[in-house]
Amino acid sequence: SSSQTLTLPPASALPCFENKQKNKDFMFTTSLHLDSLGSEMRGARFTDGITNKLVACYVEEDMGDCVLVRVYGERTELLVDRENEVRNFQLLRAHGCAPKLYCTFQNGLCYEYMRGMALGPEHIREPRLFRLIALEMAKIHTIHANGSLPKPTLWHKMHNYFTLVKNEINPSLSADVPTVEVLERELAWLKEHLSQLDSPVVFCHNDLLCKNIIYDSTKGRLPGHSPSGQSTWRC
Repeated sequence: SSSQTLTLPPASALPCFENKQKNKDFMFTTSLHLDSLGSEMRGARFTDGITNKLVACYVEEDMGDCVLVRVYGERTELLVDRENEVRNFQLLRAHGCAPKLYCTFQNGLCYEYMRGMALGPEHIREPRLFRLIALEMAKIHTIHANGSLPKPTLWHKMHNYFTLVKNEINPSLSADVPTVEVLERELAWLKEHLSQLDSPVVFCHNDLLCKNIIYDSTKGRLPGHSPSGQSTWRC
C-alpha cells in the first residue's frame, strides 16, 4: 500500500547511474534500512532491458535479501508518466500482480526481487505456460478503477508519440518506411473504426515482453511480471 512506500524528496537524484557502475550508485540503499551494507554489498546488472537499467543489490549468496533498482532510460519521461507508473505499480501490488515497491527516487524506483526464470520465446509456446500467462493477464484486466470511470489513453499516447518522433526522424530510413504523416492517417482510420466497437476499457500491461514474465518452476506458478510503467487504462 502507499503507506508502506518510502518516497524520497523530489530534489533527490540518487541513484543516477553513469555508464560504468560505481559504489556511489548504491548509496541510496541506506534509506531502505537494510541490515548489512557497505563493502559486502554486491551488484549485478541485468542487460535484457531496452529502455531502462536494472540492477540487483544483495549481500547474501543466495540473494535472499536482494532488491531491484530500476533506473529510467534517458528522456523516457517524455512518453511515460512516472507518477502514474508508481500509482499503477501500487494498484497492481494491491491485487497480487506485482512485487513490493520499497521506494521511489527522481529517476527510478526500488522494488522486491522475485525468484524465478525470465521467459523466452521457446517457453511461452508451451501450453502449460501460455495458459498461466493468459490467466494472469485476465486477472489484470479485471482490476477496477476504484469506483471511477476508466478513461482510454491509447489514442492520446499514440498522438503524443507521433509528436515526439516528428523531429527525430532518422534520414537513413529506407524509402519503404512510411512517413509520420502516413502513420498518423492510419491512426486516425483505426480510431474512427475501433471506437465504434464499444470494446471495454480495461487495465492493461502494454509491455508484455517475454523477459518481463517471471516463472517460478519450483512452485509451478507466475509469481509476477515486471510492471512496465506503461500499464494504464486502455480500450
